[in-house]
Amino acid sequence: MNTKTQIQLSFMMFLEFFIWGAWFVTMGTFLALNLKASGAETAVAYSTQSWGAIIAPFIIGLIADRFINAERILGILHIIGAILMYQLFKAPDFMHFYPYLLGYMIVYMPTLALVNSVSFNQMSNPAKQFSLIRVWGTIGWILAGLAISYIFHWDSSEGLSSGLLQKTFLMTAVASAVLGVYSFTLPATPPKVDKKEKINLSGILGLDALKLLKDKNFLIFFISSVLICIPLAFYYQNTNPFLSEIGLANATGKMTIGQISEVAFMLLLPYFFNKFGFKKTIIIAMLAWAVRYVMFAYGNSGELTFMLLIGIALHGICYDFFFVSGQIYTDAKAGPQIKSAAQGLITLATYGVGMLMGFWVAGKISDFYALSETTHNWQNIWAFPALFALGVMILFMIFFKNEKIEYSE
Repeated sequence: MNTKTQIQLSFMMFLEFFIWGAWFVTMGTFLALNLKASGAETAVAYSTQSWGAIIAPFIIGLIADRFINAERILGILHIIGAILMYQLFKAPDFMHFYPYLLGYMIVYMPTLALVNSVSFNQMSNPAKQFSLIRVWGTIGWILAGLAISYIFHWDSSEGLSSGLLQKTFLMTAVASAVLGVYSFTLPATPPKVDKKEKINLSGILGLDALKLLKDKNFLIFFISSVLICIPLAFYYQNTNPFLSEIGLANATGKMTIGQISEVAFMLLLPYFFNKFGFKKTIIIAMLAWAVRYVMFAYGNSGELTFMLLIGIALHGICYDFFFVSGQIYTDAKAGPQIKSAAQGLITLATYGVGMLMGFWVAGKISDFYALSETTHNWQNIWAFPALFALGVMILFMIFFKNEKIEYSE
């Protein structure tokens, strides 16, 4: 891969995740303060990610893989996304906001697979080259959060009271339009599947991998993956509103510590995986979920701010040690013939079904412990995902039998 192509793909990945990080993190705070949304309405808003993840395989499998170059459909989807984001920027209330948000996530979620397809198509050795490209996505997410907090101050107390958080959607619309146009300059990535080949619904959804559930260990891992998405949903949906409500300065910028941590622990993962094995690595991740929410429950924006920052920093262990380890485990268990189907099944189960349940539960718990429209009993709210993650960890420890999984560099 030549330097020009590497720069092209890096900028593509930077914009892809800058776009996601520019609005997704702060949406819960925006909905509560600007649109006076309830916890249930916020849950419905965040669940559009899950619906997008469920619908994405159809767009990829039926269109991108068969009829249109990946870089072209990437451009089309982001241009549509820019239009929808602008409508979100102008939405006066939740009733007008939600349909545009659902439409946006339906067109955005497939682009996560498309940027990978465009990247892999240009690589001679993806195992070594992809991480150098993908890391720019994390940098994009980090810079979006830093810009919101430290450049524009949209999440400052003055910015929140003035409704400036709404401008995150305008910034995202501009970035999406830029990536939409830029995508047409990317290297060609033609369809891989013959148009005449019979469409297989089970193949598109990854259902060919259901046979793996006959393996008891994989079944336990699969169930644990779905269940752990409930605590994960609490983090995405509630953390920024929580930090903003308790008065932590530059909350969005401080949340980028989680992405920085993600990069660091991604580098440490091969060591942990080889040193402790899959089971212990997953247990460490689940324990980190529980510890994180205990930190949130008892930390504050004063002398105990360090507890909040530790909780945010644990994101790297929580996410990498569970989900990335899970991808490695799934790849090893699937064998060569159903690798893609197995990864598709796990993605559908976690980001689709698991997160859909998680956002719903998080919304219900938030409303139950709401003290007013703008205040909550956060200690009780965070106790739920802490105990839930601990319960999933105990079940996994008891029923998952240790097995050796070969990790290839």
